Amino acid sequence: MAEPAARIHPFTMTVDGYEETSSATFGVINPATGKVFAEAPECSRSLLDGAMESAAIAYRDWRRDEGARRDALLACAALFRSRVQEIAPILTREQGKPLARANEEVLAAAACFEYTASLEIPTELLHETSEGRVEVRRRPLGVVAAITPWNYPLILAVRKVAPALLAGNTVVLKPSPFTPLSTLKAGEILRAVLPPGVLNVICGGDELGAWMTSHPLPRKISFTGSVATGKKVALSAAPDLKRLTLELGGNDAAIVLPDLDPDRVARDLFWGAFANSGQTCSAIKRLYVHEDQAPAMLEALARQARAVKMGDGFEDGVELGPVNNRPQFERVIELVEDARDAGATVHAGGFPRDGGGYFFSPTIVSGVQEGVRLVDEEQFGPALPVIPYAELDDAIERANATKYGLSGSVWSSDTALAAAVASRLECGTVWVNQHLTDLPSTPFGGAKWSGIGAANGSGGLLGYTQIQTVNIRGVAGGSPA
Repeated sequence: MAEPAARIHPFTMTVDGYEETSSATFGVINPATGKVFAEAPECSRSLLDGAMESAAIAYRDWRRDEGARRDALLACAALFRSRVQEIAPILTREQGKPLARANEEVLAAAACFEYTASLEIPTELLHETSEGRVEVRRRPLGVVAAITPWNYPLILAVRKVAPALLAGNTVVLKPSPFTPLSTLKAGEILRAVLPPGVLNVICGGDELGAWMTSHPLPRKISFTGSVATGKKVALSAAPDLKRLTLELGGNDAAIVLPDLDPDRVARDLFWGAFANSGQTCSAIKRLYVHEDQAPAMLEALARQARAVKMGDGFEDGVELGPVNNRPQFERVIELVEDARDAGATVHAGGFPRDGGGYFFSPTIVSGVQEGVRLVDEEQFGPALPVIPYAELDDAIERANATKYGLSGSVWSSDTALAAAVASRLECGTVWVNQHLTDLPSTPFGGAKWSGIGAANGSGGLLGYTQIQTVNIRGVAGGSPA
C-alpha cells in the first residue's frame, strides 16, 4: 500500500468543546523520511489556563450522572471504530508504526473505552447495625492533567482518559510533541459526544508539560514517560500535594530455562523485544539464556532479525517501522556503538539503514554483561543483548539488580517451575511463556523506579478516585454507629 498523498490538515486543539488554533506552530516529522510533513499548534500559557478553567467548570455537572458518563464512553468507542481509517494513517505518519499496527491501536483504544464503561465504581459497606452504618464510597478528584508519550499515543491516552472520565473527573490532555496529531484528531472527533470542557486536548513542548504539572487547578497528574521526567513531574506536583500516577521506564529481563529448544521460542522472544521497533516500555530489554543454549538462541534470534521486513509503515508487508525521533535514534546508535567498543559481538543488524529516515536494523548482541550501557540502561529501540548464565539463581539475581521494575518473563516447558521463578522477579508484571500480552482488565504498574500507581482494570479506575467514608446514624440524636 502506498502512503496517501501528503495533505496538511489544519490540526486544532480542543478547549471547552471548540477548536482552538495558534499563531505559533511546530513541525511534526515523519520518522520514515526524517522530514516535516505537518504543523501542530503550540498551546500558550493563557490557552492552558482556559483549558483548565473549562475543565473545572465542566466538572461540576459531569460528576453528577454516572449513567451519562457510561453512555458517553460507549459513544467514544463507537466513534473511534467508525473513524479508524481516518485516524490510523495520521498515527503511522507521525509515529512510524506499520499501518496495520496503527489500525490495531485505534481499535484497542475503542475497546478500552468500551471496557471501562463496564466497570463498577464500588461502594463498600463496612459496618451496619439497627442504629446506622458506615460506607466507603469513591468520589472523583476533579481536574486531571494527563501527559502521554510518543510510542503508543492513542491507547496510552485513552487508558488515562476513559477511567478518569468514568470516575467523574474532567481531563486536560497533552500528547508528546513528537506525535501530537492523532491525539488532536481524536479530540476533534470526540467533541461530538463529550460535553464542552470534559476533555480538553492541547499540545506543545516540555515547557507546556511543566506548566500543567505546576498549575493550581489539577488535582491529579497522570504521566507516562521517562524516569527522569517522571521525577520532575513528582517534584512539580509535591508543593500542591497533587495525586500522581507515573508509568515510567523499564529494563525488563526475560529468563529462558535450559529445557526449551531455542528454535521453539525464538520468534516469541524476538517479538517480545522488538514489537513497535523495541519502543515499548515493557518490552524485553535483556535476555538471559543458559550458557549451553546461548549459541543456538543467538543463531535463532539472528535469523528472525534478518528475516523481518523494516520500512515505511505504508509499504505492504512491513513489520517494523523506524525509531520515532532523532534523539532516540541517536541514543540507540550510541548504545550499540558503546557495546561494540566494550567487545560485543553483533549477530544481526548493528547499524542504521541507508536511505533516510530513522531506521535502525534489528540488532542482536552478545558478549556484554552488566556494566555495559546496553545492558544497564533502557535502550527503547531495536537492539537486544543476549546474556548467558550458568546457575538459575544467578540469572534471577542479575535480573533483579536494577533500579527498574516494570515487567519480566520466564520461559520453560515446566510451567510450574517457570511460575515459581516468576514470583521471584521484582517487577509489576511478570509473564510465563509469553511477553507483552496486554488486556484492558489486567493492572499494569511498576516497582522501584518504574512507576507509582497502576493503569488498567478496576485498580486503574480507582486511581482516579478518592475515598470518602460516610458514617450514617439511623436517627438524629441517637447513638453513633
